This record gives sequence, structure tokens and C-alpha cells, in this order.
Amino acid sequence: MAFRKVHGRRLGRPLNQERQEALDKLYPALSIDSEVLDNSSNLLPSSLFEKAPEEIYFEIGFGNGDFLKKLIKENPDNGYIGAEPFINGMSAFLKSIKDIDNPSVRVWMDDAMDIARSIASETLDGIFILNPDPWPKTRHHKRRIVSQENLDQFARILKPGARLTMTTDVEELAEWMVTQATAHKEFKWSANRKLDWHTPPSGWLETRYEKKGKAAGRQQFYLLFEKKS
Repeated sequence: MAFRKVHGRRLGRPLNQERQEALDKLYPALSIDSEVLDNSSNLLPSSLFEKAPEEIYFEIGFGNGDFLKKLIKENPDNGYIGAEPFINGMSAFLKSIKDIDNPSVRVWMDDAMDIARSIASETLDGIFILNPDPWPKTRHHKRRIVSQENLDQFARILKPGARLTMTTDVEELAEWMVTQATAHKEFKWSANRKLDWHTPPSGWLETRYEKKGKAAGRQQFYLLFEKKS
């Protein structure tokens, strides 16, 4: 299995047997064929699924996949695409869904922008970017997933009125993401007041990471943007 360069470590702790088995068995079955990720902007995401989903959502950098798993279980008629470049996170997610029959998800263990650049325009019902790497050093800001270049792609692939949902518990990163998204001509911010930053959207599925952060005294920011019609 060949990988392109990503920033950071691909593998942290060695995988236990159960995680390794989930990776070996489920990743080939659920992963997106690299040949269709050709940066052509022609890929219909519905074509990735055996049964056409009612709606299709894309999570970028899903970590251990808590949020993605909850979406799959609560809304099995929808389709989900998840990108996570790190083996530990991917294996944890696949282990967590191994008992779900025909999970409505397709995964990619590499750069999420491979998917974004390949998907056809106005075909996604939502994008989630939850607690991404803050890359706190100034010289690393160019690595942040929320940038004008990437927002161009997100705006292109989202349907009009679809939502871009971003979260973080790093205040400086929250301000960065708000500044980047509000500066983009295709997005409008759903917040009416600063208190809205800390209010999760209706029906929000809280993850273990969020609970752990709150227990440690960190404040979560919920940044909801809508693609303009």
C-alpha cells in the first residue's frame, strides 16, 4: 500500500491484533479506489456506494472516528466519506464499526484533499472538520486544513445551502477558521453572536475528545458556515 507524504507520523503506537485485523479486513472493502481520485472534479460520490444514499457527508480528519460512527448508526440511509491519514485512527474506527452490517461509509487513509479535488461540483450535503491539528507555529500555518485554497474546493463540492461545520478547542485556531471562512465569498456564517461559538448545533453528537477536553477545562468552539445559494 503506497502513501504520499503527509505531515506528522503515520503510525504512533503499534497496533494490537484486533485493530490490525480490522485494518486488514475492512480497509480494502471500504476504501476508495485510488484510481478514481484523479483530481478531475468528475467523481460522483454516490457512485462510491452500492445503494445511492439519500444524502452524502464528508468528514475530514476523523481521528478515531467517534463522530463518524455515530452518524452511520443514527442515519444509515445517508452516505459518509471519511479521510484520516493516520493508521492508528483508521484502525480504531474500523474496529469500532466491524459489527455494523454494510456500513454506509467509504474511507481514505491519505490526504483529504485528494477526495475534495476529485469530487464533482455541488454533490455533497455537508462537510465536517472537527478539531483539526492547530499547527500552532506560524511557519506551519500553511499546513492548516482551512485555507482559501481549500475553501475554494469545499465551496465547489457542497450543494447550495449545505453546511461546513468546523470545531476546535483552540481559541487562536477558532479565530483563524472564522477569519478564513468569512473572507471567502461563497460562505456565510450562521452565528449571530459570540455565544453561538460555544453552542453546539441541534442534535449534535458529542465525541469522547470533546468530553475529555471539557473535563480538562477546555472550551469547544462550534463554527457553522453555509454555502451561499
